[in-house]
Amino acid sequence: MSKKIAFLFPGQGSQAVGMGKDLYENFEAAKNVFDVADKVLEKSITTMCFEGPEDALKQTVNTQPSIVTMSIAAMEAFRNEMNIAPDYVAGHSLGEYCAMFSAGVMSLESTLKTIQKRADLMAETKGGAMAAVLNASEEQLKAGLEEGSKVGYVDVANYNSPAQVVITGDDNAVKVASDYLLANGVRRIVPLPVSGAFHSKFMENAGKEFENFVSDLELNNASIPVITNVDAIETTDSADFRAKMPKQIYSSVHWTQTIEKMVSNGVEIFIEIGPGKVLAGLNKKIAPEAKVFNVFDKVSLDATVASLKEELMCV
Repeated sequence: MSKKIAFLFPGQGSQAVGMGKDLYENFEAAKNVFDVADKVLEKSITTMCFEGPEDALKQTVNTQPSIVTMSIAAMEAFRNEMNIAPDYVAGHSLGEYCAMFSAGVMSLESTLKTIQKRADLMAETKGGAMAAVLNASEEQLKAGLEEGSKVGYVDVANYNSPAQVVITGDDNAVKVASDYLLANGVRRIVPLPVSGAFHSKFMENAGKEFENFVSDLELNNASIPVITNVDAIETTDSADFRAKMPKQIYSSVHWTQTIEKMVSNGVEIFIEIGPGKVLAGLNKKIAPEAKVFNVFDKVSLDATVASLKEELMCV
């Protein structure tokens, strides 16, 4: 019996100036993706990824299409070197669009246009704060959220791993919740440098506008189950994607539950495709027994191909 494999795609925060450059230079399949992105989005995603500047790359309107372009380019280069079909795919927040593309839900052009629209709408929404809460128990987190809720709106944006949850909401409510947690045994909280409170009710208007946009999109049923952020459920029906895409903008990202779902379904090997190793780090906390490989440049791609050939031959 062969080992089950999942592709994972990272989200905002994983970007870095220079990402994808050597993939572009070494793999025609990757170069094609960047060239299409430049043409479809009518701006140089290639320059943004390869040269920055960093301040521009950090802006949501640039970050989201840049990460999606780089991740898809990395996947196409990887697939070109190794003919491998995953059993499941998933992406963290904006990474879900790479997952949908990899499962055939959208064309490359449609994926790029859609993520740019999503980025534009999210960037227009100002106000609110986010903070990463590290190593808090469920009881501590619940008490902290209750304390913050006394002064305003605060909720969980991301269930990233058992050791990391991101909270989101009104500036003051996030601060009160953070202060309470720090005063009651939580050792570390990291305020996040974001333009708005992503994955919160602050984003509901953006979600509603995005709903109008996706209503006209041509979507296919997925050829591979996508474990979706909003509910950590296997999704293949195009109508379900159409309903979940707007909701994802203002709903919690259930990443811990997504990985746990795939592990419970027998996944033993995860391949993170895209900039950085953020998801590999989270996986060590969620599913330490699973093997994780990365594809983010030529060296990591070659190493992953060699390791997987050896791994899968041993089955």
